[in-house]
Amino acid sequence: MRAWVGLAVLVGLTVPLAVASPAAAYDDPAHAYVTNIDDDTVSVIDTKTNAVTTTIPVGDYPIGVAITPKGGRAYVADNRGDSVSVIDTRTNTVTTTIPVGDGPFNVAITPKGDRAYVTNFAADSVSVIDTRTNTVTTTIPVGDGPFDVAVTPEGDRAYVTNDLDDTLSVIDTKTNTVTATIPSGGDGPGHLAITPNGQRIYVTNASSDNVSVISTRTNAVITTVPAGDLPNGVGITPNGQRAYVTNLNSGTVSVIDTKTNAVTTTIPVGTWPRGVAFTPKGDRAYIANQLDNTVSVIDTRTNTVTTTIPVGDAPNGVAITPRTVAKPNSPNSSTSS
Repeated sequence: MRAWVGLAVLVGLTVPLAVASPAAAYDDPAHAYVTNIDDDTVSVIDTKTNAVTTTIPVGDYPIGVAITPKGGRAYVADNRGDSVSVIDTRTNTVTTTIPVGDGPFNVAITPKGDRAYVTNFAADSVSVIDTRTNTVTTTIPVGDGPFDVAVTPEGDRAYVTNDLDDTLSVIDTKTNTVTATIPSGGDGPGHLAITPNGQRIYVTNASSDNVSVISTRTNAVITTVPAGDLPNGVGITPNGQRAYVTNLNSGTVSVIDTKTNAVTTTIPVGTWPRGVAFTPKGDRAYIANQLDNTVSVIDTRTNTVTTTIPVGDAPNGVAITPRTVAKPNSPNSSTSS
């Protein structure tokens, strides 16, 4: 059994966008949305106070989460529900649930916010959701065990990690077809993140304890970076200068300098750290610690944990709004997402 499949067993204990509307108004601070897989909820954290402000019931076994570019909605992959829950971030309620493929794991939103790409791990496919209608418009066959997905800043391609065949599928988002398949450079590719300039992809290889760096120009691995024990989540700072990698079995975060592709420091966090996300300014990173039921907040200037926030049962994914959406009936509220 592959290391990642064994990990999944341990974790689970079982193997309308109104395009014509005016621009949304926002207030600071941002909010972090954290999926809690064992109690079927999403915790919402105010990043100014680092307190949980609300808990939202979603579908069965929520894992991945992504937020639309304007911050109006969060899309949550409900792994055992074979669905995606759509949260209105103004009201923090689920407005609709979208059926997708078998075993959805992660979600990515296009830069324009018009589509969501969802990996279906057990179906070897990606569901494409039209965010205006919140319906699946097409399903794309990919590799074996598609785990994570990320869209380039230009929005022209989506990259999918295929955990069980050690590859990445490259999807042309205009045609929604796979145009290339890339060897991942390691065993058990899981999460991936694309640099803000769109030139490189960082992929965690759980069974190889390393991170592959892939050129989007050549679609080839240019180097691999040693990480901790069982690397899982990865995120790139908004300025593109560093990659933060969560190491499950080490209880740490490896910080990679993206210029030298070398680990510059290792930060102790909670037990079984998984998802990572950054505040809009990049001054803090939020890490979901699955077995601690907490989120660690890292000051990215000092690379130290400044606070630990209790959340729901078995936190996994985390995403942060670009800034807080104005609440209904406030002077700044609007209807766009």
